[in-house]
Amino acid sequence: MNAIIKIQNLQRTFEVGSEKVHALKGISFEVNEGEFVSIMGTSGSGKSTLLNILGCLDRPTAGEYRIDDIPVKELSEDELSTIRNRKIGFVFQNYSLLPRTSALEQVELPLLYNNTVTDKQRHERAEQALEQVGLKDRMKHTPNQMSGGQQQRVAIARALAGDPVMLLADEATGNLDTRTSYEIMCLFQELHDKGKSIVFVT
Repeated sequence: MNAIIKIQNLQRTFEVGSEKVHALKGISFEVNEGEFVSIMGTSGSGKSTLLNILGCLDRPTAGEYRIDDIPVKELSEDELSTIRNRKIGFVFQNYSLLPRTSALEQVELPLLYNNTVTDKQRHERAEQALEQVGLKDRMKHTPNQMSGGQQQRVAIARALAGDPVMLLADEATGNLDTRTSYEIMCLFQELHDKGKSIVFVT
């Protein structure tokens, strides 16, 4: 199996006044293609810090992070932006949907920043992603016309549309009731069964 994520001796230190706070200290692990990995921990254990580094939103103080065999440490801000757009599919707890925008347009949006995708491909990919998450009949609906579970499915479709090497889910069921949370977890499991690599933070 190919490792899509390689973390070696990762460290992240923050300076708080005259003190140094070690949020991450000597973390090492790999995520292989097609794996479903859960990162669990209590509040303040460093999950958010690790998530930000995995998502290329922050840089480690020391250690190495490679995604799809690309050393993140050496990348410029523009290159990191491209990695986020093309290699990582983000799914957040609060859905992050635009209020007056249809489900189809929400899913198309990240692909607008990918100049290798044509208008036709963008539309087709968005439709396929929404079908994949069971929202074929909700493509024209705006967020206020959908339930919380449906909105989260739109967010998952948006993450899938760019065909990322990894789905990065941050507390993706945190705002949902028990039954809907179960349905969303089943959807993640279905995506994993189809070969998607998933890192789930909870």
